[in-house]
Amino acid sequence: MTSGQDFLAEKFEENRGHLKAVAYRMLGSAGEADDAVQEAWLRLSRSDANAIDNLGGWLTTVVARVCLDMLRSRTARREESLSASAPDSAPPSVVSKKIDPEQEAVMADSVGLALLVVLDRLDPAERLAFVLHDLFGSSFDEIAEIVGRTPEATRQLASRARRRVQGAPPTPGAALAQQRKVIDRFLTALRAADFEALVGVLDPDVEVLVDETAATPGVDRKARGAAAWAKQAITAARGAKAARPVLVDGNLGVVVAPGGRLFRVLRFTFDNDKIAAIEVIGDKTTIENLDLSVAPE
Repeated sequence: MTSGQDFLAEKFEENRGHLKAVAYRMLGSAGEADDAVQEAWLRLSRSDANAIDNLGGWLTTVVARVCLDMLRSRTARREESLSASAPDSAPPSVVSKKIDPEQEAVMADSVGLALLVVLDRLDPAERLAFVLHDLFGSSFDEIAEIVGRTPEATRQLASRARRRVQGAPPTPGAALAQQRKVIDRFLTALRAADFEALVGVLDPDVEVLVDETAATPGVDRKARGAAAWAKQAITAARGAKAARPVLVDGNLGVVVAPGGRLFRVLRFTFDNDKIAAIEVIGDKTTIENLDLSVAPE
């Protein structure tokens, strides 16, 4: 490298962490985020750096535009695979081979698995507006240039995304807070394989229904009774570490999302601070029609 290129590379490295954070929240994939950041460097290296007044802002804009293109491409692929009845496995461009699954899981957890799941359900422009404005403080004027809309239209994009992320629970606040405590105890017991604690949070006559897609070999799809189901749940609960509370159609539920990729949804019925019924959903079409939002703490 020339001395000028060395200087440019140094400045780029100073911004790399911020750019990776933006790209990861936009894409939900560490591998794709790395690709987007690398593309920003390639574009910078081909540009006249002397004409760039605000390098950090310029790089953020470039990464955002790259991510927007990637999200739109992903959406198109998803629609094509749905119409073609594609297999369950995600395309190679979505699941990167360059990132260790454990590292991916750590990154997802640091952002919030539930947030990543909900962000993935926004359309690309909504997701970009929400991430850049609400999470990174970019102005609507800056974002408008990226999405090709007016600042006011961009403000509406972010507002619509915010409503979808936060949700509007029909359950009264006090009841929702109590349900959250029950769900937290449920997940803690499941992760610890604590049979007694799990039974303690279930109604003695709890009913559990698992759809065909989510069924585990050797485990009944229909179960009744706390003790009987708790034994099955602990045996089959390999994904409990990737489970997080969410609002499902405005009520407390749980998503299972390894590395931020939605895998299962659990819907609950509560009775007297106990879980009276659980519906385990794995069918993609059913999940797509659920209204998911981030659960209040």
